[in-house]
Amino acid sequence: MMKHLAIIALAAAALAACEQDRGVTNPASGIESALEARRDHDQGDDLEGPRAVYTLTNQVAGNAVAVFNRAADGTLSAAGTIATGGTGVGAGLGSQGAVALSDDGRWLFAVNAGSNDVSVLRVRRSGLSLASRTASGGTMPISLTVRGNVLYVLNAGGAGNITGFTVGEGGGLHAIRGSTRSLSGSGVGPAQVSFSPDGRSLFVTEKTANLIEVYSVGRGGVTTERASAPSAGATPFGFAFGRDDELLVSEASGSASSYELGRHGGLTVVSGAVLTHQGAPCWLVVTSDGRFAYTGNAQGGSISGFAVARNGSISLLDADGATARVGPGATDLALSGGSRYLYELVRSNIFAFRIQADGHLAPLGPVGGLPAGTVGLAAR
Repeated sequence: MMKHLAIIALAAAALAACEQDRGVTNPASGIESALEARRDHDQGDDLEGPRAVYTLTNQVAGNAVAVFNRAADGTLSAAGTIATGGTGVGAGLGSQGAVALSDDGRWLFAVNAGSNDVSVLRVRRSGLSLASRTASGGTMPISLTVRGNVLYVLNAGGAGNITGFTVGEGGGLHAIRGSTRSLSGSGVGPAQVSFSPDGRSLFVTEKTANLIEVYSVGRGGVTTERASAPSAGATPFGFAFGRDDELLVSEASGSASSYELGRHGGLTVVSGAVLTHQGAPCWLVVTSDGRFAYTGNAQGGSISGFAVARNGSISLLDADGATARVGPGATDLALSGGSRYLYELVRSNIFAFRIQADGHLAPLGPVGGLPAGTVGLAAR
């Protein structure tokens, strides 16, 4: 009984660490208001359009996307903000995926957790422009995922749900009839929604329920049945997919796990609850070649790197789990196109790293000036 209570207390502390920055401030003056994206030509990025990193200011007075240009060497420079038209909540959302880019990089999607809607912004070399703003299908949207012209939003307020939309040619969102699905229950602490690599399933992590929900996706993007899989470690949070469709999940209680995806979204544990030895690993990304995974450790003030074997098993790159140290307060991770660079949002800063051949991280320095409560990170 005492051991069970200790695990619950540890999970609660981890969740608190993953939802930091409760203060509300105005956007810092260090971010210029004019948007001016430029294209760089670094090798290994097979993308058209601007190389940039995006995050959400998430302010109660008005939400905005903060844009940072990415130079050929991976370093960032502030390029301005553009209003989403909605409002934030001025505090951490306890999620991964509050902003997301479309597959072709033409659209940026952003949650407005305070006004219960989603903004779509057109991405051009000259900068961003607001294309549409649409009710999220629930309350407090915290995460979203897009595949082709189908977008799904995870709403954490109330009983919580996922809701689907099609993305029109002009960036407008159109609700998919019959796409709203409930989570496993109320108060389950959802953290992230994402399509599987083949687009046939949607996955949702539930932190307090210790479950991974899998929804089948049918024709027209409509979700059908839901299945629940127990998490190998406590407090499943962020996740990403590997090269052979493995699922890798961070667990805020202090570990990460990997799973083999079966038919119809079934999960088989490959590596269960591998300890990071760092506090509150809440966010996780996997490189495009599937060789390495990284967790952002909110309480440990660090990034843990993992080697991913061909069979999907994972092992720490460094025995102490600290592949890089950045200070506490992380709120998201993102990889650039081609996975040459890793970025971590830490309080009012974004830290940049170059990923080396062995998976270790070479620091490139931070950029700052973001307000407290900033959330979400997307890069290209």
